[in-house]
Amino acid sequence: MDTLDTTPARLALFDLDYTLLDGDSESMWSFFLFEKKVVDKVFLTHITDYYQAYEQGRLDIYEYEAFLLHPLTQQPLERLYTLRKEYLEQVRQVVRVKMMRKVNRFRTLGFTLLLITAANSFIAEPIADLLRFPHLICTEIKLNNGQYTTELEGIPAFREGKSQRLDLFLSREGITLKESWGYSDSHNDLPLLNRVEHPVAVMPDSVLRAYAKQHGWKIIDA
Repeated sequence: MDTLDTTPARLALFDLDYTLLDGDSESMWSFFLFEKKVVDKVFLTHITDYYQAYEQGRLDIYEYEAFLLHPLTQQPLERLYTLRKEYLEQVRQVVRVKMMRKVNRFRTLGFTLLLITAANSFIAEPIADLLRFPHLICTEIKLNNGQYTTELEGIPAFREGKSQRLDLFLSREGITLKESWGYSDSHNDLPLLNRVEHPVAVMPDSVLRAYAKQHGWKIIDA
């Protein structure tokens, strides 16, 4: 008779933007839409302002996503999916190979892999597939008869929201944070990184770098 494997699942979670990617997925999407003449320079200016608010820890995620998602509501679904497919080719070019080696190392060791990002589901879901993540937590877009809206569904995966969504994931999957690892670049993810046993700051912003040094966390700078 075969012996059942009762080894508890271990979790390795990764942020997306500036952690696994050398760039911000939603900012890249905005510039891509500008190149395709779907949005104008005023749109990009507002996106830049929102990004500065994010870095300063004062972003209103609902306001930002409503603005970012508006162009999706103005395009036919077929057009959106065609644009997204082309955009993903740009994403491929900014994947951090060194970090993906770490992901694949955890995969080989049998860890449960979780991509956890504030990016919205229209962008995050195909990137999770591209990077071969079996589990994804992202900011979910509310749909209306299959059409995208500017509203969000449930808890946005942002700041404390990531931690709340993680609790739901752990409960659903029946796993714990014992021997868990977490990787991120941003101080906005401190509520999340403080949950895992092995937090790692990846080319961190100044706030996260200072915090990581103070608490003896590992820092990856290349």
